[in-house]
Amino acid sequence: MGPLEGRVRVAIENVKPEINGGRFPAKAIAGDRVTVGADIFADGHDILASMLLYRREDEPGWTETPMRLIVNDRWQGDFTCGETGSYRYTITSWVDEFRTWCSDLRKRVEAKQEDIGINLRIGAGIIRNAAARAQSTERKQLTRWAEALESDITGLEDKIKLALSVEVSALMDKHADRSHAFTYPKELAVSAERKKAGFSTWYEMFPHSCSGTGEHGTFRDCEARLPYIAGMGFDVLYFPPIHPIGYTNRKGKNNAVIAKEGEPGTPWAIGSEEGGHKSINPRLGTLADFRHLVAEAKKYEIEIALDIAFQCSPDHPYVREHPEWFRRRPDGTVQYAENPPKKYQDIYPLNFDTDNWRELWEELKSVVTYWAEQGVRIFRVDNPHTKPFVFWEWLISEVKREYADAIFLAEAFTRPKIMYRLAKLGFTQSYTYFTWRTSKSEITEYLTELTQTDAGDFFRPNFWPNTPDILHAYLQTGGRPAFITRLVLAATLSPNYGIYGPPFELMEHIPREPGTEEYLDSEKYEIRLWDIGKESSLRNLITRVNSIRRENPALQSNHNLWFNAADNGQILCYSKHTDDLSSIILVVVNLDPHHGQSGWINFPLEAWGLDVSLPFQARDLLNGGDCSWQGEWQQIELDPAASPVRVFHVTQSPGL
Repeated sequence: MGPLEGRVRVAIENVKPEINGGRFPAKAIAGDRVTVGADIFADGHDILASMLLYRREDEPGWTETPMRLIVNDRWQGDFTCGETGSYRYTITSWVDEFRTWCSDLRKRVEAKQEDIGINLRIGAGIIRNAAARAQSTERKQLTRWAEALESDITGLEDKIKLALSVEVSALMDKHADRSHAFTYPKELAVSAERKKAGFSTWYEMFPHSCSGTGEHGTFRDCEARLPYIAGMGFDVLYFPPIHPIGYTNRKGKNNAVIAKEGEPGTPWAIGSEEGGHKSINPRLGTLADFRHLVAEAKKYEIEIALDIAFQCSPDHPYVREHPEWFRRRPDGTVQYAENPPKKYQDIYPLNFDTDNWRELWEELKSVVTYWAEQGVRIFRVDNPHTKPFVFWEWLISEVKREYADAIFLAEAFTRPKIMYRLAKLGFTQSYTYFTWRTSKSEITEYLTELTQTDAGDFFRPNFWPNTPDILHAYLQTGGRPAFITRLVLAATLSPNYGIYGPPFELMEHIPREPGTEEYLDSEKYEIRLWDIGKESSLRNLITRVNSIRRENPALQSNHNLWFNAADNGQILCYSKHTDDLSSIILVVVNLDPHHGQSGWINFPLEAWGLDVSLPFQARDLLNGGDCSWQGEWQQIELDPAASPVRVFHVTQSPGL
């Protein structure tokens, strides 16, 4: 170590966010404040100064903002990602000679030491050194202050007042001696995406069931459904694959191995003589029809999301044109997809181990960019965990280079570390285990993991109470209260959530057979006729829930998710609030869909900055009605037959 390095005394550790040692970027939304923390300390008792340095990736110079000491050598600073794009940040810190001297001077003054003249002369020397680093007017000002501290004319009290003044401190901070500063050796990254990446409301729908007559639906039929979907407050309409469907080994009703004549087949068996991933199932319409649908949806402030399923039916043109992209068995036949005991004879997986992997990658990238050219910017990716990580990192990066506003949702119901890895690689949002978390402890533990650990820096959950593949036992047996409960949990626990409709709002709950999560008469294999005007539909409730989400900023982030105490194991209580406390939401849920539950719940008024001695108002946004309460503990009763959930907006006026 050279002599200059020997005078670097600061250590910087445990920087957050830092994903995999800086290998991956953290996630943010354009306009959001990014908070950076670090353990910063040095030997001895000298005072430190620390700066957070940040810049857009394409900017050459750093912008600085001071960091503040929080507690126990933990420092924190923040910056705003003003636009979408990639940002870089790091930290620099140094022993601040002037601040250390000021602290020493205050102690001497408080101790009423008489002879502090020599200390004032030391301070004058520090200020003179700063003057040498300053320019023009500021150099002259610093020099005058140094002379005043050395002057025999200036009184002692005036010297002390000057030395500890805000004006001197500010200029000394500007021209601090950083010659022995330590800068964290890594430039860390944060990726800022558009608002819908962080707050979105999804509705999944099969176009083939949209005709309203039982005939095969079209994109024009989907257009007719837009007012219904927009009226409920959804801003993303997601379609399963819209491509031609293969005929070989086509699946029939309820996943029958052999389809009957006229049965549509599953949309995930992509490809036929009519085309592949860049083609449209002619029964849905034409490319012009699809473009028209995309344009019409925008009028309702809805974006169309498409399914990206990189797999093929045996009839896909790829099978004929690129046989090297598929794995063959010893008997020469192509290996179809299997997940024992399940068999998917109508689907061939792509072989990413092929020697021609570069050509395969480029072709698959062109599939995504093709649909982006048609106006699609949101993609739900089917089973990404069955394709190489490096492929997704490359593809998402390549697509975003051209379409920076692209959003990718990872449908990866797999092991936690794999789900997290996909999020780090670039997936904007991720499916989760929410569907299977139904008890108070399961929900609390899982949401604590997602929001209060490092996962919150890179993993954006998207909660779905149901999907075409998953009809959970809770919905099968819990009746209407179960659907209401899961809807409100998904919509208020996660800023991004979705439902598979119309089965959800119509409360479809019959499984194909006991013990399975498959729907009876699943829409994956047949055309269904839905009575969306049915009086018992949850349509009005869903509309209200989505309106509450839009109107209350606290529900548009997981930044301040708290789990509040409740003395009943069947009652889940949690809250969210904005930093300025202008929006405080507290949700109380009876997790038992069959029985009424009551208990005491906690309103943490003091932690929220409210006055415990004053009454507060809790307005039930979901069911209506105001409560005027006082004190942090209130008793509540939830009857699932009436409403298993209450969503309170909490306010307090000094005049109450």
